[in-house]
Amino acid sequence: MGKVAFVFSGQGDQYPGMGKELVKEYPAAARLYALCDRLRPGTSAQCFGGSEEELRETKNTQPCLYAMELAAAAVLKEQGIVPDAVAGFSLGEVAAAAVSGLFDAETGFRLVCTRGRLMQQEAERFDTAMVAVIRLTPEQVQEVCRQVPDVYPVNFNCPGQVSVSGLAPRIEEFSGKIREMGGRTVPLKVKGAFHSPFMEKAAEAFARELAGVEFQKPSVVLYSDLTAEPYGEDAAGLLSRQICSPVQWERLIRGMIAAGVDTFLEVGPGKTLTNMIRKIDGSAKAQNYMEYLAEVQQC
Repeated sequence: MGKVAFVFSGQGDQYPGMGKELVKEYPAAARLYALCDRLRPGTSAQCFGGSEEELRETKNTQPCLYAMELAAAAVLKEQGIVPDAVAGFSLGEVAAAAVSGLFDAETGFRLVCTRGRLMQQEAERFDTAMVAVIRLTPEQVQEVCRQVPDVYPVNFNCPGQVSVSGLAPRIEEFSGKIREMGGRTVPLKVKGAFHSPFMEKAAEAFARELAGVEFQKPSVVLYSDLTAEPYGEDAAGLLSRQICSPVQWERLIRGMIAAGVDTFLEVGPGKTLTNMIRKIDGSAKAQNYMEYLAEVQQC
């Protein structure tokens, strides 16, 4: 068997009730949620009983997803399942950093609370949206973006899928051009033009927040969305610039595979990353962590 990687989900996979069964069944998850509730009262209540609309608010989505993902990682650790490498998609990179030991779970939670608040503030300044483009190459998507002002390619997810951020009226124009080229666009369940120049002020403010963090050497290899490579010395720069820069997910996953990873566990509420990884490399084993846990417990 090769190496195992934990990959942590980003915004869009959240759903009402996420983490509720996890807490009922595993004490490690309950302890993590208790930590988050002490720091931000009502976090578990939002995860377990919040509405879909409430959970789509970035200031809520980010701490709630982080709590659920760290709880899931704590359960995996308690079951003796540890990664050789970690990565996270957008928000998930903060969860991955905490699991790697770059900082502790409490610091990570405080950071995502600030990150979510800053990104929502910027999102509210503009009428923006995000869509996933299906069936076209990255080069084709980039060419259409060059034709439409205030629209940017931001997430290079997998073959045949690139996400785009931009002003809402421009996104409509952009989507029309994509249809003319034989592609289609799918709206994303987020409120904001993330990973684009619209988030530059949030990135600058988050960099100031990160200046007060004491980083530790990760105990496992931690990959960056910004560079698609393992972290170097500038952890604060990687985490802050990621907010207003494209996510290089396909390159990141290919780099992990080249480094010997052949098993990917998606630590999060859905299967978005699992499906992306299967499209990137069909020979890699990718599944949601709950499926993997069920297999282990049956052995």
